[in-house]
Parts: sequence; C-alpha cells; structure tokens
Amino acid sequence: MAARKAGLAAVALLGGLGFGQPGWAAQPEPWQFGFQEAATPIMERVTSFHDLLLVIITLISLFVLALLGYIIFRFNARSNPTPSRTAHSTLLEVVWTVIPIIILIAIAIPSFKLLYYSDRAVDAEMTLKAIGHQWYWSYEYPDHDGLTFDAIMKEEADLAADEPRLLATDNRVVVPVGTTIRVLVTADDVIHAWSVPAFGVKVDAVPGKVNEIWIHVDREGVYYGQCSELCGVNHAFMPIAVEAVSKARFAAWIEEAKLAFGSRGTPRHTAHLAGVVE
Repeated sequence: MAARKAGLAAVALLGGLGFGQPGWAAQPEPWQFGFQEAATPIMERVTSFHDLLLVIITLISLFVLALLGYIIFRFNARSNPTPSRTAHSTLLEVVWTVIPIIILIAIAIPSFKLLYYSDRAVDAEMTLKAIGHQWYWSYEYPDHDGLTFDAIMKEEADLAADEPRLLATDNRVVVPVGTTIRVLVTADDVIHAWSVPAFGVKVDAVPGKVNEIWIHVDREGVYYGQCSELCGVNHAFMPIAVEAVSKARFAAWIEEAKLAFGSRGTPRHTAHLAGVVE
C-alpha cells in the first residue's frame, strides 16, 4: 500500500511539473475565425466540405445580389414606365426549379460520403467508452482490463499555467497517435453530447443507447471539447480533455493508470492522474 501511494504521488508530481506533456493544444482562441486546426482525417474532410460549401453559397449570394441589382435598375418605374404584363414563363420556371436541384445534388454527394466515412470505425485497433453524467464524464478502456475513471472540470484555482479555464479536467483521456480508435458514447441520466472540434466529432450520449464514432489522431497534443447538448444547470461545466501521445508513452500511461484507478469493478474517484509519464 505504501509503495502504491508513493507511486501515485510521483505520478501526480510528474503531471504537475509538466513532464511528458505535449506542448501543442487545440482550443478556442480569442477572436478566432474558422475551425480549429484539424487533428484527424474526419476533421480534414469536414474542413474540405465546409470550404466547398463556402464557395457554393458565395457564388449563389453574388448571383442573387447581381440579379437583384439588375432588376432594381432595369425595371424601376423611371426606366420601365410601361411594365410587361407577362404572368407566366415555362422556361423560367423550369430553370429556377432544375438549377437548385442540381446544386443540392452536388452538395448531397460529398455530404453523404462524409457522413458514411465518419459513421463507423473500420478495423479499429482499440475501443474507448465515454459515459455522460450530470455533470462530468467517465471513461472506460475495455481493451485494457476495463480501466475506468472520471474526468471532472478543474476549478480555476487548480489550473496549471497552460490549462484553459472551463476546459481542463482533473483526469485527461489519453489515446495513442496513429491509431484507429472506436469511441462508444452513452449516458446514465439525461442526453449529453461528446464533442471535440479538432477531431470533427460530435455525437449524442443517450441513456439506454450506445452511439459509435471513431477518431485517428495524427499528432501529439492536448485537445479540448465540451458537452454540446443542454443537459441541465451545469451543462457548461463538463469539458472534455483528450491527450494524444506516442504509442510507447500510452503503454506506460496505461500501466500507471491501472495502479492509480484500478480495473473493472474498482470504485472510481480513487486518484487523479494528472499527466503522462515518460
């Protein structure tokens, strides 16, 4: 028991000093314009799809503006004292029906491709389970002896120098980079939503139902998200903090986490593992 306590103290000290902590973090920036930088293939495709839509809606807006300006200057009372009495144009009605259909099809094709791409993990190498509670998240690692722990928002007084307010948690979710990870999301009380913008994922956590998403983080760093479903009075205070590390460092963290948190059947809230050890 004494050795275990000493090990936990050492782990907490390492985390507090920032040993083994990635220097890069994905989080909202003041006056940020656009998405956070993509950290997964899904988010890269989301960004690409967004850019395509931006081009389409810009062209549509410019066309409508030009058409409106033409009508204002060409058909006002001064320029057109004798207005046309035309009440029907088959060609015009066909055009303004067919063109929007073509535009919607052009949007639907990449939209459905992205939807199916992000829906299911193909050849997942590990599984992570996220459970929403009022108002915190708990996590399970089914492939690693049922490792489980809670992640609760840090109070402002407990924040490290590089940790953002309202986004940092006492225990981060640690995942290996370059690994396809199946994420199972559910809840035990009301509907929550597990959302990490840099990953391009946002999925409802529904009591009695398990939803599936997947992530494949490309580089090491700390990625922040929040519950994105109105789940009660403390909805704004259940953040998500995911730390992506190398596979070697992940294996080391798993061993430390098993000692700190225990495995399946061990009560949670037994310890805090504040970082990744070398």
